[in-house]
Amino acid sequence: MDETTPLFGFRPPAGTPYSLEVTTIEDFHTDHDDWPWNPPRPGRATFHYLILVTSGVLRHDVDHVTRTVTPGRWLWVRPGHTQCWHPPADATGPFILFEPDVLDTATARLLAPVTAHDAPAVLTPHPDDAPWAERTARQLLDEHRALGRRPLDLHHALRRNLLQALLLRLAHGTGTPAGPSPTTRRAALHQRFLDTLELRFRELHHVDDYARLLGCSVRTLTRAAQDAGHDGARQVIDRRRLLEARRLLGPAGWPAATVAAHLNFPDSADFGRFFRHHTGHAPGAWAAQQSS
Repeated sequence: MDETTPLFGFRPPAGTPYSLEVTTIEDFHTDHDDWPWNPPRPGRATFHYLILVTSGVLRHDVDHVTRTVTPGRWLWVRPGHTQCWHPPADATGPFILFEPDVLDTATARLLAPVTAHDAPAVLTPHPDDAPWAERTARQLLDEHRALGRRPLDLHHALRRNLLQALLLRLAHGTGTPAGPSPTTRRAALHQRFLDTLELRFRELHHVDDYARLLGCSVRTLTRAAQDAGHDGARQVIDRRRLLEARRLLGPAGWPAATVAAHLNFPDSADFGRFFRHHTGHAPGAWAAQQSS
């Protein structure tokens, strides 16, 4: 985790329902004239950025590489990527922001190749799919702007299904492998697990939380962790929480109660049992040893 790069959570405008915002590059630029391109600065997000450029040229840094997105191509920035905006200049097109949990479990599983952290940042749809994808993005934008015209649940169901249809077409119309081997799939799943854990370890502490977000079963996630040389997914989660606790108790000098609250333990006693189980020492005693 890059401690110097700020992490942004999903914060759509007031009145935006459910984990999904749809706008345009030009409107986003107008609404955020002082952020995040003035001045450009790196950041990470807990959600997806998906942008279709329909005219002009968009330049955007993803994991410290400048991507140039020309008309007809899509930019997809996944959660956890380090990114930095360039001024949008004359670029126009639909801009979709969504959290991973907006996808249903079956769709998330089908989308695993393109939601993986190392999937291509710039997508070029097949010529047969490109017009369809743009029309769907426009329909999604229109439906998003139609808030209040239909019951809220119906409005969101339409947005969600349009988004999923768009993503599935992009996933299977850009040359992304649709059927990797089980070993490759598990390796990709484990990397997505680590990426998600890095973003959510403070709040999510159970394997089934991550399995749900990643669109797989607990058993599959456990096997992916074991293939990567771990005892299981539970141990990966605990080790990340323990690493953070050691950092905060030791070099940072935080009190145990503050660390417990920061890591969302129910109380200091529960944190103490967790820490003692993994280290053999109470948090205070361990911290004292580090400073002596």
